[in-house]
Amino acid sequence: MSDPQAPSTQPLLVACLCAQWCGTCKDYVPLFEGLQSEFPDADFRWIDIEDEAEVVDPIEVENFPTILIVSGGQARFFGPVMPHLETVRRLIQSQQTQTGPSRLPAEVQALAGRVMALRP
Repeated sequence: MSDPQAPSTQPLLVACLCAQWCGTCKDYVPLFEGLQSEFPDADFRWIDIEDEAEVVDPIEVENFPTILIVSGGQARFFGPVMPHLETVRRLIQSQQTQTGPSRLPAEVQALAGRVMALRP
């Protein structure tokens, strides 16, 4: 049996759930690309909720862009975040060292599993 407090070998996953038509999501693209270079060990994913509906369903993403952060194989953060570089940077940094059980609901954990299963 694995130790839930032991560090995971899975990289930090940062996914932006967005929509092609969303102007704010388009503002996220350069910020997201810049963060990829700042966090080279993290896995960044861009998930268009319409193109990847089978991954996102049954969760209704109502606010764009929505960020999903997975650390240690568990969803640690799920919610809308405006494209403000320092805010997103601090959010990622704060989630890198999280251990123990996540407080996010089972449906968000299931979403995290589906996103992790996608080929980058």
